Amino acid sequence: MIHEVDDVLKRMLTGGALAGSGIDVALEAPTRDWAARRNAPTINAYLYDIREDVTRRQRGTVPVTDERGAVLKRRQPPRWFRLSYLVTAWTKQPQDEHRLLSAVLATLLPREILPAEELPGSLGALGLSVPLTVAGIQSESRSLAEIWSALGGELKPSLDVVVTAPFPAFPEYEAGPPVTEGAAVRVRGIDGTLEGSPERRHRLPTSGGDTPGAGLPDTGRVSGEARRR
Repeated sequence: MIHEVDDVLKRMLTGGALAGSGIDVALEAPTRDWAARRNAPTINAYLYDIREDVTRRQRGTVPVTDERGAVLKRRQPPRWFRLSYLVTAWTKQPQDEHRLLSAVLATLLPREILPAEELPGSLGALGLSVPLTVAGIQSESRSLAEIWSALGGELKPSLDVVVTAPFPAFPEYEAGPPVTEGAAVRVRGIDGTLEGSPERRHRLPTSGGDTPGAGLPDTGRVSGEARRR
């Protein structure tokens, strides 16, 4: 799932306001060594934090259906994780870096929700939209100054981009076959013998113009003897 979010973010950063600019997009840690090797204007999106969004955790199971809507399996709901990226611009002039960061804002701000059909692999298979926030309030325990200190570099203007993505939960549980017949009802006497009335069966409702009460049991034929018991 993480590498798929990387691909989605990198694809967005090379498009939008930056389409056709030829700006490189890197995912490496922006250390001093990396900055020294850089020889072209670059947008760096460094994944610095991964943690679960416990407010989205769900209990129970969700059904897995086929094209007809029949339940084939049941599985646990996915777990959601916040992937936090430190997005920075690298050029020779600060003004050019600020222009690149403005272009990143113009590209990502309209994409607050990423639809499932635009997501690759297991992300798209879940059929869930993925939220994205840009330059929001930082909720992680570590500060940006601590991150830059750990990277061995100097504090630099950056955008905090957070993608909250679902991770498929396992295992899946096999579901029983769908019900195709109504339940049968038999009436026994006190001595355990079957009554003489025929077996009564609940009729399943059908699609389309069904008659009122078609899925209900036929209770109008209960004999007086059965009622007395």
